[in-house]
Amino acid sequence: MAIDDGLVDWVAEAMAPDGVVTRRAMMGGATLYLDGVVFAIVGGDGSLWFKADRESDAIWDEAGCARFTYARGDGSTATMNYRRAPDDCLDDADALREWGSLGAAAGRRAPQKKRK
Repeated sequence: MAIDDGLVDWVAEAMAPDGVVTRRAMMGGATLYLDGVVFAIVGGDGSLWFKADRESDAIWDEAGCARFTYARGDGSTATMNYRRAPDDCLDDADALREWGSLGAAAGRRAPQKKRK
């Protein structure tokens, strides 16, 4: 599936007051960065997921935002530290910026990967 450019553009527009959104292709979707910090992913199906961590999990749980899961090659299910964006993020820039900022904060707290 192709990346939903309209969704990526919407996220970039809504997050513009907080920084510049860039993207990198990833397994049929895209990883989104806010000023170089990973804060979201867009699935090939047009879904939007924000980065989460232990510090923000309670907020995501309270909002009923599902964890990102995927099927492994061996048939088991795995999760990643991302949460489904609330529906209002798709048409309310303030809501997107609020939840996106929560994702960016989790991204800033994440350990940085060392380049080889």
